[in-house]
Amino acid sequence: MTNVNISNFRENLYQYVRNTVKHNDVININTKDGNAVVLSEEDYNGLIETLYLNGSKKTIEDIKEAENTPQNEKISLDEIDW
Repeated sequence: MTNVNISNFRENLYQYVRNTVKHNDVININTKDGNAVVLSEEDYNGLIETLYLNGSKKTIEDIKEAENTPQNEKISLDEIDW
C-alpha cells in the first residue's frame, strides 16, 4: 500500500493510477478531512465478490464441505462438464 498526501497524489495522478492498475498497488490518500483509498477495478471486483460469497451461508457451508473432502474423493477440473 502506498501512502500519499492529496497534493502529491494530484501532482502525480497518472503515475499513481497507472501503478494501481498495472501492479495492483493500493493508494491511501491522506487529507486533512480524512483518507481515501484507490484500488484497481480488478481488486475492487474481487473484494465485492468475496463479500457476496461470504454473505451466503450456503456458499460458506459448501466451501467448508469441499475443504473437508478427502483428496482421493475430489475430481479434477478436467472432469467437470462446464
